[in-house]
Amino acid sequence: MAQPVVHFEIIGADPERLRGYYAELFGWDFDTSTPVSEAVSEPANYGFVAQPDGGGGIGIPGGVGGGSGYDPRVTFYVGVPDVEVALQRAESLGGIRTMGPAQAPSGLVVGHFTDPEGNLVGLAAAS
Repeated sequence: MAQPVVHFEIIGADPERLRGYYAELFGWDFDTSTPVSEAVSEPANYGFVAQPDGGGGIGIPGGVGGGSGYDPRVTFYVGVPDVEVALQRAESLGGIRTMGPAQAPSGLVVGHFTDPEGNLVGLAAAS
């Protein structure tokens, strides 16, 4: 796959409740010590899903966050070399930019667009 899915996230108005739900449902543990871009979630209210044994090639990284004023959604992120270039390409093919590029405190750059059917898709690139 040329540009793989590299991350998923689940966003809602009550991220703590969502994390509790997915912890019970799937046994996920969360690390909330790393802030994210305010465009994605309340920065201190985002929990990255802890990867078993450091990831070990099983599953993709993800997170659960949001907060008051964040619309509920599930998004997957595709790794790209340049978020702005990818957003422009998505728009030229009939997509609509909905966010970004935005830089997280970690340096990760993210963006969102909707495809021609209205599905939200995320893009991510190292800065």
